[in-house]
Amino acid sequence: MPSSAPDPTLVTPEVLRDWQLPEARGGKNERGSILVIGGSAETLGAVLLAAEAAMRVGAGKLQVATAASMAPFAAAALPEALVRALPETDGGAISAAAADAVADLAEAADAVLIGPGMAGKEETQAFGERLLPRLRGPLALDALGLACVTADETCLLHLTGRVVLTPNPTEIAYALHLDEDEVAEDPAGATLDLAGRTQSVVGLGGATSWIAALDGRLWKDVSGTAGLGVSGSGDVRAGITGGLLARGAEPAQAAVWAAYLHGRAGERLASSVGRLGFLARELPAEIPRALGEVAG
Repeated sequence: MPSSAPDPTLVTPEVLRDWQLPEARGGKNERGSILVIGGSAETLGAVLLAAEAAMRVGAGKLQVATAASMAPFAAAALPEALVRALPETDGGAISAAAADAVADLAEAADAVLIGPGMAGKEETQAFGERLLPRLRGPLALDALGLACVTADETCLLHLTGRVVLTPNPTEIAYALHLDEDEVAEDPAGATLDLAGRTQSVVGLGGATSWIAALDGRLWKDVSGTAGLGVSGSGDVRAGITGGLLARGAEPAQAAVWAAYLHGRAGERLASSVGRLGFLARELPAEIPRALGEVAG
């Protein structure tokens, strides 16, 4: 892992205003379709949070693919979405065979997000190994969706320049086969290392966010509050990333904007609810307001 990193660009509203998102015009088709793949019998909430966040940041069409037993609940919770029921294991996780069942949606979507709430490392890895070669991007991988990367850092090379990875510190340590303490000592270096190894944009979440592009560019985002350290918060950030990709943002742009919008949504809730105690489910409603503050 690199022992040092280049000076990062600090993410500010001014930086973002100089890097405007694609204009949201026309109907839902022009604003892009996002497919969110995730959930399990025990973690449906994660995919719901990510899916709502993708819509809140401006994606036009929402599609969700989740474990068959959970699909009716997802459809009821997300009336905006087309929901596909996927084959699942006896434990309620999305099975590897589900890759074939969802391939048509994935190939047709403007962006795909894989990972929020997925369960069963080996099954999820096998799912990715069957689906990823069929995709052409843009793509975001979150949480256990990174299982393929951990097993084979070359698995995304056919998608060079069209992928965003959204690990937390634990997940990036797994992906790089490092101790978490090593990541904590040099999070910027770890982010750059994973970006280089996978030829992907990497957005490392945490109290301070680090975003690295394939060409060595590095951003640092310090927005947000301690209240964002709560279950489901990372799923919201992943959903923002996927939604921005669907809108046509380039991968590095999507990752940088997602870090700031996630943090700013947390700051707004800290002001209106309290420094601690707000819930991840409250974050998506703040995203359009945070977006409006920057983009108008």
